[in-house]
Amino acid sequence: MQEDEDTGEFSRPSKSARKREADAAQALGTRLTALKESDLEALQLPEQLHEAIMLAKRITSRGGLARQRQFIGKLMRDIDTAPIEAALGQKSRDSALDAERHKRVETWRGRLLAEGPAALDELQSWCPQADRKSLQALISKASGARVDPGTREAASRELFRALRSLFEASP
Repeated sequence: MQEDEDTGEFSRPSKSARKREADAAQALGTRLTALKESDLEALQLPEQLHEAIMLAKRITSRGGLARQRQFIGKLMRDIDTAPIEAALGQKSRDSALDAERHKRVETWRGRLLAEGPAALDELQSWCPQADRKSLQALISKASGARVDPGTREAASRELFRALRSLFEASP
């Protein structure tokens, strides 16, 4: 609400402010339609809003989908969106952390396969609890020239899993 400068009374929000709020609610509703059903269930949305989102997922017509998004935006204006935005923000942060962990493990696997013992020594200094013998065996299987390609790929995946569990266990 805005305060009227002449009388000191509060008036209702401007038309532009209401339009921005409506657009924000509709944009949040559009983000919700992109979520998986299990993620929607976790948000514990009001039943009517949940049904409208599920219907929007089934609509294939462009015009019909636009109208459904507007309806979802209208429903969103009547609820407190802060908890929903907080949950989506947390989900986004969790996804970013998972991607960062995956990238780190993938980088270490690439280094181990390319650099060999030097990278393994550095990994051992970072993670002293690493089992050097098993990692060395996986590296040699995954990078060996005499090993068939299927075994190399399997060993490379196994090396990735071993590194991932190693990094998850380390503080």
